[in-house]
Amino acid sequence: MTSSPREELTATPQGPGLRERKKARTRATIRSEAIRLFTEQGFAATTVEQIAAAADVSPSTFFRYFPTKEATVITDEFDPRVFETFMAQPPDVHPVTAFRLAVRDTLGAANAADREQEHKRQALYRTEPALRSALMEQMASGVDELAGMIALRKGGDPEDPVTRTQAGAIIGVALSVTRHAHTHPQMDMNELGTRMDEALQMLESMPF
Repeated sequence: MTSSPREELTATPQGPGLRERKKARTRATIRSEAIRLFTEQGFAATTVEQIAAAADVSPSTFFRYFPTKEATVITDEFDPRVFETFMAQPPDVHPVTAFRLAVRDTLGAANAADREQEHKRQALYRTEPALRSALMEQMASGVDELAGMIALRKGGDPEDPVTRTQAGAIIGVALSVTRHAHTHPQMDMNELGTRMDEALQMLESMPF
């Protein structure tokens, strides 16, 4: 069966199709403009309408990409990359090791724009309590998501106590390092990555 022109635009063996690339650019633009406005005029003073106007999209388009204005900060470009790399690890690799390698590879591949964006995000967390609270809530709910991925890798049950303990421990390490970064303005992305790697290495040595 041959593919239609529309199908060729949306999926190719070489990577994301045109539609996916446009959506990714729109999402990145909305996030970038939101972070810029939050930095310039404050989180509370910035409205969804202002973000949408700066990104040259409608408010309804904004909400197709982000459920709230908080989500433009607490969701980032790194999480999907980490999870994709995590899932690509061989199933016999311990989940903690697989996650550590995924974080290391993802942060190591970050370009200058990624690093600048991350620096701005971390600065916002230090100054905006509402964003810190939203991030903590998101990371707590991430235990379920990560438990599901661990279960998929090894063909197990996401409700298995060992699986949930592994997921909770990994998220706990990420939370601990992230909280430390929020209280240390001098910490750059390289140091953040180093501390995350060291903490996950310590977790690797624990018997579970």
